[in-house]
Amino acid sequence: MTESSGAQRGQTTLPSKYLPPVEFRDLPEPVPLWRVTGASVIILATAIGSGEVILWPYITAQIGFVFMWAAVAGFGIQFFLNMEIERYTLATGESAITGFTRYWKPWWWLFIVFALLQNFWPGWATGASTTVSFALGLGEDAPVVPITIAALVAIGITLTLSPVVYQWVEKIQGVLVALIMLFVIVAIPVATTGDAWSALFTQGVGDIGFPIGYEGLSVAVLLGALAFAGAGGANNLVQSNYIRDKRMGMGQRMPRIVSPITGHEEARPSLGYMVPTDDENMRRWRGWWRVANWEQFITFFVIGVLSLIILSVLAYSTLPVGQVQQEDLAFLLLEGQVLQGSVAPWFGTAFWAAATVALFSTNLGIIDYTCRLIADQLKINALSDSQFWSESKIYAAFVWLMIIVGSLILIVGVDQPFVLVVISSSIAGVQMFIYSGLLMMLNRKALPKELKIGWTRLAVLAVSFLFFGFLSVLLVMDELGL
Repeated sequence: MTESSGAQRGQTTLPSKYLPPVEFRDLPEPVPLWRVTGASVIILATAIGSGEVILWPYITAQIGFVFMWAAVAGFGIQFFLNMEIERYTLATGESAITGFTRYWKPWWWLFIVFALLQNFWPGWATGASTTVSFALGLGEDAPVVPITIAALVAIGITLTLSPVVYQWVEKIQGVLVALIMLFVIVAIPVATTGDAWSALFTQGVGDIGFPIGYEGLSVAVLLGALAFAGAGGANNLVQSNYIRDKRMGMGQRMPRIVSPITGHEEARPSLGYMVPTDDENMRRWRGWWRVANWEQFITFFVIGVLSLIILSVLAYSTLPVGQVQQEDLAFLLLEGQVLQGSVAPWFGTAFWAAATVALFSTNLGIIDYTCRLIADQLKINALSDSQFWSESKIYAAFVWLMIIVGSLILIVGVDQPFVLVVISSSIAGVQMFIYSGLLMMLNRKALPKELKIGWTRLAVLAVSFLFFGFLSVLLVMDELGL
């Protein structure tokens, strides 16, 4: 079906002022849930290594569970954000950022800038090198910077030699998440205490609060923790690209990122299609929407919330609340040492090993999704006519650019992982304020009424917009000394 025939029938089509118009195509047939399980595993792996291992256990070590409600709320908000990002891509095959750009051209390069500002800082790779030095007993003289640079190079080789990049990243992240979950399951009976679980309910339900003014908890830390209660920032937006490469909905009709060396490239940009709203396509749409919601809910929300809570309970069980003041990974060193003494030497080492796996998986996911976002938008908006610069080549070039810049940041001396993570996560929170509003506009205006966002989900996005907007204003005021 052509675009003109769709227009003659009076059907909604995508705006074409800043990007080319689209054709109408039928939705592919939906597939069973088990076929798409794993579409959210990359975003889950990134979430575990940021908020779950570092920021939320640190907050729990400072004030207990009074802010835990916000972690669950943050995951809940991100579930709905991710599904609205998926809604647009399932229906069109385009990423959400491409949808934003159809309404205002500068959005494509602004989100590239946001993603780079958020992710040039190699805080997670540095954290992984730090925790591996704990596990190996290397002490203060551990060569953290050389280990981190070696890890970044290993990530670069993996991402640029994989025949179909998404498939390899999903498999690697799936194994890493399984290892982390194995540790979490063992930790419940072995290392958490009944008092900690009781405090989770008495404080986390009966004594909730908003901890502004606590020593050691800056506004940047709180905003970052809320953004990273889940994936956070630009990572959520790239859920579009993940489900597209998982071949969900209209994503089946879009090119994939492959290795320029070992894969078969497609030079065309990832511009999408519009779905005719006839009975057959609406049947297929309901099938895809149901499967996508369940996959995201189970993989991202349920596993993510449980892992965050258990790791926070573990921190509460081992660290004296309010007495760990270091804003660095010394609290993870102390936590492992306590576990070595209270459980067994091997368990403390296993804790540091699990943290290393989590942080490494996060940095792998971050480099992948940042370069995926950049490649998608540069190909569509700046290099659409180039037969040489495929999305895959752009992706590979930016993978190595991020590795070089990240290595230079470490070499010049900015190598404190906690500081790097807080910088990244606070930038992520500001982004979430912006695109919460953009998603409300996009999924109300761009899609036909049969596909557009409903009022309940619209209300959740409005809460996200206000929530992250409030915290972003607080962050600016705090940085200005107000």
